Formats: sequence, C-alpha cells, structure tokens
Amino acid sequence: MWFIILGIGIGILLFTVLANFVRSEKKVQHAVDSPYGVDDPQFTRTLGTLLGPSLQGGNAVTELLNGDAIFPAMLDAIRGAQHTITFETFIYWSGDIGHRFADCLSERARAGVRVLILLDWVGSARMEPALIDQLKSSGCEVLRYHALRWYHLTRINNRTHRKLLVVDGRIGFTGGVGIGDEWTGHAQDPRHWRDTHFRIEGPVVGRMQAVFMVNWIKGRAKVEHTGDFFPPLESAGSLYAQMFHSSPDEGSENIRLMYLLSIAASRRSLLLEQSYFVPDDLITRMLIDAAHRGVRIEVITPGPHTDGPLVRRASRARWGPLLRAGIKIHEYQPTTLHAKIMVADTLWSSIGSTNFDNRAFRLNDEANLNVYDAGFAAQMERTFADDKTRSREVTLADWENRPWLTRLTDCFWSLFRQQM
Repeated sequence: MWFIILGIGIGILLFTVLANFVRSEKKVQHAVDSPYGVDDPQFTRTLGTLLGPSLQGGNAVTELLNGDAIFPAMLDAIRGAQHTITFETFIYWSGDIGHRFADCLSERARAGVRVLILLDWVGSARMEPALIDQLKSSGCEVLRYHALRWYHLTRINNRTHRKLLVVDGRIGFTGGVGIGDEWTGHAQDPRHWRDTHFRIEGPVVGRMQAVFMVNWIKGRAKVEHTGDFFPPLESAGSLYAQMFHSSPDEGSENIRLMYLLSIAASRRSLLLEQSYFVPDDLITRMLIDAAHRGVRIEVITPGPHTDGPLVRRASRARWGPLLRAGIKIHEYQPTTLHAKIMVADTLWSSIGSTNFDNRAFRLNDEANLNVYDAGFAAQMERTFADDKTRSREVTLADWENRPWLTRLTDCFWSLFRQQM
C-alpha cells in the first residue's frame, strides 16, 4: 500500500512542477513586420489598441537615478499622503531602508490614511517578520502575493514583479528599484546598485492605480473605487504616456508584444538597458533584421557584478548572432546594473519592472510605463550614454575567444533560459 501512496505523491508533485512550467496559451512565433515607423501616428494607435489603454496626455515624468534620489522622493511622497497609499513590490528585504519605509507607512496608517501593501511572497522572503507585524499593527493592510499554499501550488512560479507606489491617487512611482539596502547610495561601489526609478503625475497615474488594483482584487476579492483612490486628475505636464500590465492570467503577451512592435517599427535607433537580457529566438531574429535594415542597436547589461550570474551566462551564450549583425553589447562595470529601459528612435521610451527575458514576458506579473516624447527620450539617451562610459564593450572577437570552459558553462545555462 505504501508504494501506491508514494506513487500518487510523486504523480502529484510532477503534475505541480509541469503546471508551473508549461503554459497552454500560444505565443507570437512569427516575425512582426511594421509598414510604419515609431514616428507614425499608426504606431501609438496600434499600441494603444493592442495593449489596452490608449496614451494619455498631460503627464509629468521625473527621472530618479539611484537610491540617493529615489528613496527620498518616495518617502517624501508617503509622508505627505492624506488619504491613500497603494504599494506593490517584488523585493522588500530587511535593512535600514526597509525599516524607514515601514516606519513611514506605519505613521501614515496611524494618522488615518488607508495603506494597502502588496508584497510578493518570494521576493519579500528576506523581510523581517517584525516589520510585517509592525505594518499590520499600525493599521496597514498587508497582502503576501501567491504565498505557498497546497491549493495554490500551480501558482508558485507566477510572481508579481511590479514596482508601483501611488499616493492619494495623484503621485505615482515605478521603475526597477526594490526595497533593500543594495539600492541605497549612488552606485558608488559594488555594494550599491545602479537603478532608475520615475516619479509620475497626471492622468496616467489613474492607470497606475488601476494596475495595482488588479492584483489587490485577486488577493482580497474586494474592490476599492472611491475618490480617495481614484480622484479627478488634471494635467501636470506635456508628456503622452501609457501604463499597461501583463500576467500569465491575462494579457500574458502584452509586454513581449510591445517589444516586438517597437523593434519592428524602429527605423533609426534602439537602445536597451536591461538587468536581465535573454532574448528568445523570435526577438533575436527581429533584432538582427532591424540591424540589417540600418537601425543602430546598443545594449547595456550587467558585467562582473550582477544579482543573476546564471542569467548572465545564459545571456552571453546567445550573443554571437547579435554581434555578427553589428549590434553593440556593453557590460556595466562598477556595480550591479538593475535598470530596465528601452528607447526607440529618440521618441518612444518604455520604463518599469520588465526585464528582457522569458520570465518577464510569460511568467511574472509586470507593469511598464510607455512615454511618447522626444525630449523625454533624449534624456533617457543621455543617461544611457553616461552608463556606457562606465561599461566595457564586448566585441565579436571577445565573445569568440572565451575560454572553452566558459563557453560550455554559458551554453549549459542557456538551456534553462525559459525560466530566466
């Protein structure tokens, strides 16, 4: 009898593993051709239709570089909250900055502000239980996203990787930063990471709030829809912006489709600054096609300092065809690069939580802010150029002359790129 029970247990385990790694939905497998460029009105019309929300005018987006600029801006906004705070993050670790956020959020909750906090269960595993107890005891509503439960085992591979903070429904923040001491400072050494975050005001903040509510409703089965969360929003600037999201449950191809269409519509330049850069076969082919039609393509990705060494190896295994096509790849040297930015034709920018890999495209819940503005794109390109001065270009000769053991290890980890 015992071996029957054991067999049933093994069968359940195998089913759970397969359910986490296999998706029934088909994904785009054929190259996307674009008869129009990024500067054609049809581009934004198509992106607005396919991804859901259309671009909204009247927004202001401020770039924040590294923790010394990012965390004070976020904490100041939290301290100024009068009605509501919604906060969704993948990483919340213990440390000084974690305590500072907990203290500010707790103080506002005690002052009567509704504070809703959504933490990914895996990403916040290193968070001190005492901090969660502090938040809850002060009145914050805290939800751990997809916590391990026997009846939710098939969801263990689906994480929320979104980074969203919305204060009073009027001020939003998104980008690549997590709540951990690694993000403090100004990227001055390997212990302080390089990242970019953004402060947003204007009508698009309402969409940011709506994206937060998608997962909050999933976890709490409760809809928050009052004016405290969704106030009327007036123009705050001149930027056209679009906030959209993706998840395995809904719109799983949204992020990937946005990149495919952006690559296809690029005519002059495409800049990618990505902490995880593991393009799939179709995206690789489309990047090469774009390079062959004259698009200048450059990529900055982590170098010797990285929080994903296996991802770096899997990425590097696939650089040969890209380098042969003339695509330039640079490895950031001073510290871990954690930013996630794309700029096409000095006009179209995509910023947010999304890495350039299969996990972001197919497995995680992600959210990106797209900005259609030449001035904003030019600023992103200046930041890219500055980061490039701190990077080392990897030439085709460098790639081809890697030691045989390095090449073998890279190829091995590339076999697992569907989970990276």
